[in-house]
Amino acid sequence: MSEALFLRHSRGLTLDEIAALTGAKFASQPSHSRRIVNVAPLDRAAPCDLTFFDSKKFGAAAGTTHAGACLTTAALAQELPARVAVLTVKDPYRAFVVAARELFPQALRPSSLAEPGDFANAHVDKSARLEDGVTIEPGAVVGARVEVGSGSAIGANAVIGAEVRIGRDCSIGAGTTVTNTLIGDRVIVHPGCKIGQDGFGFVMGASGHVKIPQVGRVIIQDHVEIGAGTTIDRGAIRDTVIGEGTKIDNLVQVGHNVSIGRHCIVVAQSGISGSSTLEDFVVLGARVGLNNNVTIGEGAQIAAISVVHGDVPPGARWGGTPAKPVKQWFREMMILERLARQKGDADAAADE
Repeated sequence: MSEALFLRHSRGLTLDEIAALTGAKFASQPSHSRRIVNVAPLDRAAPCDLTFFDSKKFGAAAGTTHAGACLTTAALAQELPARVAVLTVKDPYRAFVVAARELFPQALRPSSLAEPGDFANAHVDKSARLEDGVTIEPGAVVGARVEVGSGSAIGANAVIGAEVRIGRDCSIGAGTTVTNTLIGDRVIVHPGCKIGQDGFGFVMGASGHVKIPQVGRVIIQDHVEIGAGTTIDRGAIRDTVIGEGTKIDNLVQVGHNVSIGRHCIVVAQSGISGSSTLEDFVVLGARVGLNNNVTIGEGAQIAAISVVHGDVPPGARWGGTPAKPVKQWFREMMILERLARQKGDADAAADE
């Protein structure tokens, strides 16, 4: 079976173009002038590939790499073979990403199975308003009075509920359901997301649980990216809001009335309970859980697999279950480890 290349190589970049894009400097005069057309890790890079080297722990791979060009720091440049064109820069990985974005611009948003303006294999309500250049893939359903901006794409079998508004240059992944939602510009929603369904709200009682009406919306601002399989509930009595530039990983649950600020990072399998607030630039590691009505202050970071029961101050770094300041958490773990070791030593001595 021939090897499939899902993201085709671009026309490539010259070494001078890479240097201009990244602000890098040549460690020495390059020994070749071939175009760089692909990216690869140090140990798999070929003469037409760009790679990066930013840590001594990869020194063995760096010393034997066959890459055509490598972005690295001035301190690490001497570790690379003479056959490699070495470009030095303060932050090699960030520079590598800048170059990779130029080499593979099509990888920055999901590709479409249909051509713009071809809706023959989708169901689009007559009252929907679609600007020029909209793509709707086979099997998608676009409901009454939906508005979709130019350059946006609706994936196969996606369902866009009545009166949803989607801005320009957005991508709504295959199998996604969007209802009761307003979406800004340049938003990426990966496949299988469920956005705008009612939140989990019941008044419990001896005779049964009474469902609470969920009458709010979901507001997703510009430049947001939402990972595959993520669910975002609409608000109950106020809107659920995802702030500008926020990036949400796969399989995240965002409850009703949640407010997530600008440029936050929420990593996979995290759960944010109803009416919680993340201020701007908050980071949640993988599998973090937030209790109801918790506020995470601006710039705070929560370590993976932590459970947060109370408010977290701005700029703080917390971890553990229940979550607490990281230094306190580490200190408690060390004390418990020492006590367990002492207990084990005492038990061993008693057995002798």
